[in-house]
Amino acid sequence: MAYEAEKDKEIRSWKHEGGLYVTLYQYNGGEPKIQIGPREYKKSDGSPGYGKAGRLTLAEMGWLFSLKDEIRGEVQKLKGK
Repeated sequence: MAYEAEKDKEIRSWKHEGGLYVTLYQYNGGEPKIQIGPREYKKSDGSPGYGKAGRLTLAEMGWLFSLKDEIRGEVQKLKGK
């Protein structure tokens, strides 16, 4: 089965002050999944650039852990629980 972008639904996205994104996706009504990354940065010309999340700082890990209950709530809403 080939990937179809129109079936990939972004449920919610969070952004850390350091530029790290965490996004909750659901593909074709399936199991919701969490994507960690990309990381946003500022290019030398001032425009935004994006790269892999790579290694996380302790502050980013703490922020990610603090989102746990909020993400769980979003998933439960999707599952109707």
